[in-house]
Amino acid sequence: MRATTTTLDNNRIKLTVEIDEVEMGEALDAAAATLSKQVSVKGFRKGKVPKNVLVAHLGGPEVLRAEAIRESMPDFYARAVADTLTDPIGQPDITITDGEQSGPLSFEAEVEIRPEVSIKGQRDLRVTIPSPQVTDAEILAQIDRFRETDAMLKDVDRPIVTGDLVTMDIRVEQVATDVEPLEMSDFMYTVGSGTITEGVDDLIVGLRAGEELKLNGSVDRGIVATYELKLKQVKERELPELTDEWVEENTEWATVDDMREGILSQMRRMKIGEAQMSQRDAVLVALSELVGEDAVPESLLASETNERLHDLGHRLSEQNLNLETFLRVTNQSSDNLLETLRVDAMRAVRVDLAMRALVKAEQLEPTEDEIDEELARTAESMGVEADLLRTNLRDTGRVVSFHAEVAKMKAARWLNDHVTFVDPDGVEIDRELLRTDQSEERDA
Repeated sequence: MRATTTTLDNNRIKLTVEIDEVEMGEALDAAAATLSKQVSVKGFRKGKVPKNVLVAHLGGPEVLRAEAIRESMPDFYARAVADTLTDPIGQPDITITDGEQSGPLSFEAEVEIRPEVSIKGQRDLRVTIPSPQVTDAEILAQIDRFRETDAMLKDVDRPIVTGDLVTMDIRVEQVATDVEPLEMSDFMYTVGSGTITEGVDDLIVGLRAGEELKLNGSVDRGIVATYELKLKQVKERELPELTDEWVEENTEWATVDDMREGILSQMRRMKIGEAQMSQRDAVLVALSELVGEDAVPESLLASETNERLHDLGHRLSEQNLNLETFLRVTNQSSDNLLETLRVDAMRAVRVDLAMRALVKAEQLEPTEDEIDEELARTAESMGVEADLLRTNLRDTGRVVSFHAEVAKMKAARWLNDHVTFVDPDGVEIDRELLRTDQSEERDA
């Protein structure tokens, strides 16, 4: 095979491909073997029909050749894509230019390719992630949660504050439905828990026992309801005194100091873990914003959207559900679903284009050794030989895709080493706190 490329307008290229007679002979033999198993010829078992008899039965060599070209064209095209390191994003328009009747086969394939975009500002990115630092207030709040398990409830005659326990009668009446109103007496509610409906906690603070509160809120699936609350009694938690004796009797620690250190260690591990888990997505989102939506080809966006829709359908089928049921349960239309998938697809495509642009901007293209090492790791994880995987990538036209994934791995490491991480208050985070083994080291 010999394949060359020519650049066309509108982000398209033309592949010019020539298949020599040896390769066409192999294609003809393969097509004959396939057809021999499919057609019935009197006097011969399927799969045992001689080639000359098969050709005569089909109506001549031109019929076999046409079938061989039809069967082999996807493989010819995929190999041409791999050999020319082309990165197509759409279906090709293929035209046979020579050899349809005999001799070498030549064809041209016009196809849209993935665009190359440029980015600026990748070295100035400030990425916000949860703070890995533990504050004194957070430690005290956690200690108070332990104390609350042993708290006494005390009646109070004052305005309600967050954390109070309010005994109330509740009446919930759904608007524009036939559902009977729900009534509960002496319901005890912790102010700030948000378990009744949105807005209750803001409105109840400052009220007193004996007052009433009425508001509209939502119940399941967005149905609106009227909530009537009659506040009957207000209690506050009276926490036990924090002493070494109480700590030893009620917790896993022996002293107050031990408790503070233990909670600090646990919370540090948890917060570093949260920061680490948010790093990758936060970095990719920040980088993707360097690529405008107008740089995303519609064909690439549509392909990504359709792939997500297909994946959703597959996941639903595994749960014995269909798309219609999913839409009904989630209370959304097919248009709403497609728009959601399209938004997610747009984000994913922008990330991909931005990562590829970063590879080019920072010269992060992988070396042959790096590609071979990743190919060997991938093959091992799949339980196949590296050479078999390499051949499969070429035969299916996925060489460029594999190289791109290796390059994006390098780009991801570059990002973690070069962007500035800040907490929600804009304070820069010590990069050493985000190292994988930090939680273990600091607990040691």
